Amino acid sequence: MSRPRSGRAASTGGGGSRPAARPGVFVQTPKSDIYVTLLGIALGAMILGCILLVLILNSYEFKTKVSALTPPYPTSLALASASAAERTSTLRL
Repeated sequence: MSRPRSGRAASTGGGGSRPAARPGVFVQTPKSDIYVTLLGIALGAMILGCILLVLILNSYEFKTKVSALTPPYPTSLALASASAAERTSTLRL
């Protein structure tokens, strides 16, 4: 199919009717290529990612604050590793 290039060819005449003798300039519509397909795939992946993100956040009831105030390791272990680091960095003569 082809379509008119501009509205000038279609709007000739005073009564609003289109004359049959002068159809206008027609151009071929552009065809889709691989890049249009890749854009569609990328759009689908982004929509799928957003849906999965909403589902994951829904399992946490959309809470993003940290509720645990305790450190993930005991404080005695942290003190032991700090003293071990001090011992290894000391140079004795």
